[in-house]
Amino acid sequence: MIDKLAKILNEINNILLPRVCFGCNAQLSRGESVLCTVCRHEMPLTDHSFKEENSVDRIFYGRIPIEKAVSFLYFSKNGIVKQLLHQLKYKNQEQIGGFLGDWCSAHLNQDEFLKTVDVVVPVPLHPKKAKKRGYNQVALFAKKIANTIKADYSDNILLKVSNTKTQTKKGRILRWESTKEVFQLGSIPKKKYGHILLVDDVITTGATIESCARVLKGLENVSVSVLSMAVVPNG
Repeated sequence: MIDKLAKILNEINNILLPRVCFGCNAQLSRGESVLCTVCRHEMPLTDHSFKEENSVDRIFYGRIPIEKAVSFLYFSKNGIVKQLLHQLKYKNQEQIGGFLGDWCSAHLNQDEFLKTVDVVVPVPLHPKKAKKRGYNQVALFAKKIANTIKADYSDNILLKVSNTKTQTKKGRILRWESTKEVFQLGSIPKKKYGHILLVDDVITTGATIESCARVLKGLENVSVSVLSMAVVPNG
């Protein structure tokens, strides 16, 4: 009875406040979520896997030993991906992270490499920013991945201790300088983790990932791989 009532209330809510596509603002049809079918087909998937070398791997060559790095989508200045991530980060649309996490999980579900991952760790927010936003925009995406690959999820191994300003307009050197000593180890895990999957929203120059990976490698005998929602081509 309760489930039936909830379904009726949900239908009424959809009529009064119709759900719209975050890509084109068209009204979503039954069965669609976040994006309409047309916009979903237009999403720029990278087709990266953890099996083959790709452009994200090459970002970190000569900088920090990363086992493997993969991005799910390409990020462009005026594209749908930018619209989605803007809504996720600044417009209280946390469900977008879950939507992308489910979609990415479906692509990576059969990737044997991920079976070696012990724990999924999101790039953290500074506590002040997390309190203001109400959530870490990477968290739900990372939890979906962890659940799919049957790995642990931890958001307290890595902490952000300096509240840096947005880095979207900074070049590679300035980004790297501003991320030094920004992150530190938090709670040392009781479990012995050998392989950490570090998850972020957008990789541009790789400075944030590099800084986080250096800290995580302070743990004994740990290897780090990387997954991001998106990557800026030739970032």
